[in-house]
Amino acid sequence: MFNFLKSSAPAYHNLPPAQFSTEIRQPGAVLLDVRRPDEFAQGHLPGAVNIEVTAPDFAQRVASLDQQAPTYVYCRSGARSAKAADQLAKAGFTHVANLLGGVLDWPEPLTTR
Repeated sequence: MFNFLKSSAPAYHNLPPAQFSTEIRQPGAVLLDVRRPDEFAQGHLPGAVNIEVTAPDFAQRVASLDQQAPTYVYCRSGARSAKAADQLAKAGFTHVANLLGGVLDWPEPLTTR
């Protein structure tokens, strides 16, 4: 029997900035900025890798990442990163977290390096 109304929780976690900040410091964590390159250049979290979620090669580029590594995703407001987090979870990434509120709610300084 099919259950078309079955609702499943997202296969990723939404984290508030304080918890996100703590978790990205763990060894082996991957920090993924999914904004456009011009947004990334204006300021990003230190150590972030920029792979734009709306780029046609997004799936191909993230396929090179370690699916077992804790992966932390963010964007400007949290909307694009939620979409990216969902795609990563569906692609087999085992630990994916999304920054609630994105860089708009990020309390720490951004870097341009």
